[in-house]
Amino acid sequence: MTTNNTMALTLEGKYYTSADIFRQEHERIFGGHWICVGRSAEIARPGQYLLVSLGDESLIVVRDQQGQARAFHNICRHRGTRMCTEERGQFAGSIQCPYHAWTYGLDGRLLAARYMGEVPGFEKADWPLLPAALLEWQGFLMLNLAADPEPLTASLIQLDQKLAPWALPALVAAKRIEYEVAANWKLIVQNYSECYHCPLIHPALEKLSPSRMGDNDLLHGEVLGGYMVLSQSAESMTIHGQTSRPPLGSVAGDDLSRVYYYAIFPNLLLSLHADYVMTHTLWPLSPGRTRIVNEFLFEPATITRLDFDPQDAVEFWDMTNRQDWHVCELSQLGVASKAYVPGPYAGGEEEILALWDQEYVRALLDA
Repeated sequence: MTTNNTMALTLEGKYYTSADIFRQEHERIFGGHWICVGRSAEIARPGQYLLVSLGDESLIVVRDQQGQARAFHNICRHRGTRMCTEERGQFAGSIQCPYHAWTYGLDGRLLAARYMGEVPGFEKADWPLLPAALLEWQGFLMLNLAADPEPLTASLIQLDQKLAPWALPALVAAKRIEYEVAANWKLIVQNYSECYHCPLIHPALEKLSPSRMGDNDLLHGEVLGGYMVLSQSAESMTIHGQTSRPPLGSVAGDDLSRVYYYAIFPNLLLSLHADYVMTHTLWPLSPGRTRIVNEFLFEPATITRLDFDPQDAVEFWDMTNRQDWHVCELSQLGVASKAYVPGPYAGGEEEILALWDQEYVRALLDA
């Protein structure tokens, strides 16, 4: 990544193309770090659930009867059958295996197992669903598959104070777009984390927020990024640069004319606008393919207004996203070439990328 004179270089091509490295990423990064799997509002009521797929693993994320968010491996303790197949839905108070009707409570306890009372030594208390660590942070559902997960990092705790004005836990998604991009997930994070390309790829974005007007303010740990400043003629990052929506929470002062962009390792991209919050969650499908979930979050009171229409922000970012996905796919084709060798990052323009690469390599090598 660096030379003797400390010039930062891009990652080797194998990190974007190797099936073996992709497998290691699932084991050591997506299987051992806190990852964002959705929003708390998606399981607001007891019994509401969503399914999470991580490589070969399937998890049920559900709200129990006491209001606690929980995660369980989607396998019956009887013979390992995958119990749930719908991506999201509502349990009627229990989770039942479709094969032999073993039935579990929303807290994971085995409630019923047909005829197993006749088996010597069998105790229902010994066979609950297998849990995974889950917690709620800033309205996000954070999952960790490690057997003994570390607490939330200091980087995320540090971010709490910065996020406070946006009142993120109260926000709900008014629009969701899913993309499938023919590029490695790391290329998408790297693209998000620099605006060196913006004057060339995003003329509409450059007009609203010039690429050299801003600063990086988080440069250590698992949260990296900073802010860009809106041009004097712009009120928000929308298709026309204007907005009729009030600021979120207690957003005020300089934050009214800034957009904060943070890459939260490994799979959450968090964009804080004065009048909405945009998120991207990344789901690696293969070394060269990534599913991206893009959501737009607003205050519930704003959503209920008769004049509410998120399309001005959605249209702007859908256009910008597609421009980004195109160049990410071109990058994937390039780094897959035998002729590719790591190139130099553009100093301060791409300092976040070099720092993110360091975090990534450290996580990958931390067996």
